[in-house]
Amino acid sequence: MTAEAAPIPTAQLRRPEEVMRLASMGAFHQCRLSFMRILMRRFRDEGWRFDRPLWDVDANGVGRALYRARTPERTYTLVAFAHDLPDELRSDRVIAEAWDATFTLFDGEPTQADIDRLSQNVPLQEAGRISETEISLSRANRSVRLFSHVVDQLAAGEQPDADEIEKVGYLMRTTAVYGSGKFGAVDRAFIEDRREFGPPFQAEMLSVYLTRAFTIDIAEHLAKAKNPDAARIAPDLRRRIGVGNSTGLGMAPFLIKHPILIDHWVRVREEALARVRAVAEAKQREKETFAEYLDCAKLQASRWNTTHPLYVPRVAALREDLEKLETHIAAGALHGADPWDRLYRWAADALTADGREMVVSMMMEPYGHLVDGLADCMAADEDKYGRLDGRMTCGDLSALVARVYDFALETDFTDAQAQARCWYVSEEKLEPRLGERFEEPIADYEQPLAPARDAKALYQALASRPTDEPVAAFLMERPEHRGAALRAQIAGRFPFAEIRDNTIAAEMLPIDLLRCKLSFFGATKFDPRSDRWVRINMFQGAPLPDEMPIPDADLWAWSG
Repeated sequence: MTAEAAPIPTAQLRRPEEVMRLASMGAFHQCRLSFMRILMRRFRDEGWRFDRPLWDVDANGVGRALYRARTPERTYTLVAFAHDLPDELRSDRVIAEAWDATFTLFDGEPTQADIDRLSQNVPLQEAGRISETEISLSRANRSVRLFSHVVDQLAAGEQPDADEIEKVGYLMRTTAVYGSGKFGAVDRAFIEDRREFGPPFQAEMLSVYLTRAFTIDIAEHLAKAKNPDAARIAPDLRRRIGVGNSTGLGMAPFLIKHPILIDHWVRVREEALARVRAVAEAKQREKETFAEYLDCAKLQASRWNTTHPLYVPRVAALREDLEKLETHIAAGALHGADPWDRLYRWAADALTADGREMVVSMMMEPYGHLVDGLADCMAADEDKYGRLDGRMTCGDLSALVARVYDFALETDFTDAQAQARCWYVSEEKLEPRLGERFEEPIADYEQPLAPARDAKALYQALASRPTDEPVAAFLMERPEHRGAALRAQIAGRFPFAEIRDNTIAAEMLPIDLLRCKLSFFGATKFDPRSDRWVRINMFQGAPLPDEMPIPDADLWAWSG
């Protein structure tokens, strides 16, 4: 907002003690502020143009391709390498060493020399090196059964079975999309001032979006190699094909390691909800928009397939929640004053956490003019606010810890169940892992990912210090508490920075951390394969590059 702009009315934000519990965070859904949707609206609003300037792939599906995205100011190119991967080498594990396809997002338009250089490195992934002209590095594997089905059907001149596409939802799934300086790529600091990369993870989302086009093209290419008269996938089925993703423990610590960034993500989401709850009266068009999205949400929930014992009943309960919601709306819930505030309060009382958070997402849909501009507030300068204030007194720090970490102070960390888990980094792949503290010899390698336990230890250490003593003096003697002291100061300034749960408890579910982050990406159809990794779908239902420009850049997200 400018100084001259009229303030936007808001209701009171939900309390961090409520929102930042793992049970709530693990119930988040995609919304207007999810990163994929921010990117798709930018495509529409700025008139991005897409093409495929190179397709050099042989009949065995081996070769290279370029997918170009032209913004009003710049060009980005996905450089794709297709490989002939034997079935026995195909793996979703991060420790895999070969893939069906590998990619990099190039800053600009690569020359032949660039492509040749990248061909010697990108297929190697972590074992190779890219440069500051590359923005991301990624790879993908085929969903073998569906991929083969699609190729065979097209080669026979037939369309793939729509039900088979819905069961899986993607032809390939990525197993990693690296950015932010990893393996030689350009550091985010050098591109974050670009308008298109201001909101978080926009480069990675662009890479995945262009990868989706490649997965469809390679399937059609292989079908045509079998039969020159092969069919192409019909437009309605093409949009039902997204990009899968297998995400495990490597992503989970992100929410703990970046408290300021997470505060911005969640606080912006909560601000959007508060703005909608403050709307005094719902106009007829806004009611109709909500009803349209509710219909889409019901269809999306009906297509959400999972076999995980924790998620089967949750998805079933969500479907029941949406039926309750439809009945509630039909009874006139949106008539009268303060309709959205009343609707939220009803959902909080009547629905499950999954249902409540889906209502939160749907409530934003009629109010893009109130919500969408908040996307520019989701990035964070973590260096600016990540310095400890040694002038604070021990008394003030103790009070701050007591306020933010009250749940931790009530936890008995001498109980083995309270610290049953231990986060560490694997020697083989330098990836985060979660082990059982009392069953494996890993405690000596523990990572600082237990802020609740560390906060209680800090609080106990502060109890014996003079209340007027500067924190700097305390930490000179007890430097092991510096990390916890800094986190407490951050959480005191940024209310949604800290997870209000014990992240090493026996009952802690890492999939709650994964789902929270992936919901901000815009993922749908969460399908946990254990409590430590999950499969998702990205961009399912979204218009493809050759369908641009698009009149509606948002409704697709509820068809995935």
